[in-house]
Amino acid sequence: MGIIVKVDICTGCEACVNECPFGAIEMKGEVAQINEKCNLCGTCAETCPVYAIEITEEPKTAPAADLSSYKGLWVFAEQRGGRVVPVAYELLGEGRRLADGLGVELSAVLLGTGLDEEAKALIAAGADKVYLYEDPLLNEFHEDAYADAFTTLVRQHNPEIVLAGATSIGRAFVPIVATRVRTGLTADCTMLGLDLEKRMLLQTRPAFGGNIMATIVCPGHRPQMATVRPGVMKRTVSDPARKGEVIKSAPASPLTSKTRLLSVIEEVGHKVNLSEATVIVSGGRGMGGEKGFQMLHELADALGGVVGASRAAVDSDWIAYPHQIGQTGRTVSPKLYIACGISGAIQHLAGMQSSDVIVAINKDPDAPIFNVADYGIVGDVFEVLPLMIKRIKELRG
Repeated sequence: MGIIVKVDICTGCEACVNECPFGAIEMKGEVAQINEKCNLCGTCAETCPVYAIEITEEPKTAPAADLSSYKGLWVFAEQRGGRVVPVAYELLGEGRRLADGLGVELSAVLLGTGLDEEAKALIAAGADKVYLYEDPLLNEFHEDAYADAFTTLVRQHNPEIVLAGATSIGRAFVPIVATRVRTGLTADCTMLGLDLEKRMLLQTRPAFGGNIMATIVCPGHRPQMATVRPGVMKRTVSDPARKGEVIKSAPASPLTSKTRLLSVIEEVGHKVNLSEATVIVSGGRGMGGEKGFQMLHELADALGGVVGASRAAVDSDWIAYPHQIGQTGRTVSPKLYIACGISGAIQHLAGMQSSDVIVAINKDPDAPIFNVADYGIVGDVFEVLPLMIKRIKELRG
C-alpha cells in the first residue's frame, strides 16, 4: 500500500491537514505533503473535497525485501534519571540466549548523556556492544525525540531483531519506530523463541483477552521487533570483567521535540512494589473477602514479602488495583510466589509463572494452578494459612 498527492489537482485547502489523526500532512507552499508518520488510515483521502489524495496498491510482483543485510540483536536499554531500569537487564539475559543461538552480536542501545558507567554495566550484563546516542533532550523521555534517535540508529546499522521493555516508555515510542522502518511489532510478549532454519523470532503473547497464547512471526520484514513485559525474563549474573565496545554518536544537529517537560512529580500515597518483591503472597476469589486478605497480609509480613491479587479479587474491591497480577495487571518473577485461593486462569498465569518457586493452596485438586506449582497444598485456605503463619512465626522467633 502507498499514498500519493496529485499536485495538479490539490487546491491547498488544508482540509486533510486538519483531519489527519497522526499529524502526518504538512503544507509545502500550496500543496499538501505526506510524511513518514502516515499509517495509511485513509482519512485524508476520504476528506479531500477534490479527490487529490489516493491510496495506491503495491504491485503484486513487488520484489521480496533483501533480509541478508540485517545482522545482530538489539536491546533498548531504557533509563530513567540516569539509571538503566531492571527490564533492560532482563532482556539482555534473554537476548544473550537468542543471539548465541543465531550466532550474532548482542547490542544495547542507550539514549542520553552522562551514561558511561551505565554503558559499562550493560556490557557486564551480557552486551557485546553499547550504542550510546547522546543528546541532552534524551535525558528525559520525549516521545518524538526518542523515536527520531532510535530510528536513525536502526537505519544506520540494520539490526535483525530489536527488543524493548513493554513499559510506558517502550509502548509509547517503539511502535512509531516500527512504523517508520516499515516492519512489524509484537507487543507485550511473555515468551521468545527462534526458528533457526528461517532465522525468525518466535514472539509469544496472550491473545483474545488472554484466553490463548499466540506465537507471531515477521517473515518478510526486518528488523523483527517485540516489546516484552517486565518481570517475565530472567536476568543473568553480571561479570564486571567482561569486555565490550561502547560506540558513541550524536545527531548532526540538536534534537527537538514538540513537547516540553515542565517537572517530574513522584507518585504519592500507598504504593506496592510487586516487580522487585522477592516474596509475594497472592489471593484470589477463594479468599472470600477483605477479611481473608488480612490473613495474606499477616503471612506476607511474616515472610518479609508483599501481597498480590488476581483480577477477580480486585474487581470485587477486596484489594486495590496496584496489587493485581496477570495479563491486565503486573508481571512478576519473585523467588517465592504463594497462590492462595487462586484457580489459575491463563490471564493470571501469564503474570506469575516465571517465579522461581510457586506454592499453590486450593481446595480443588483439579485447579489449573497446580499445573505450574512446584508445591501444591489441597485444602481450605482458612485452615491452611493460620497453620503456616503460626509455624513461620515460630521458626523466625
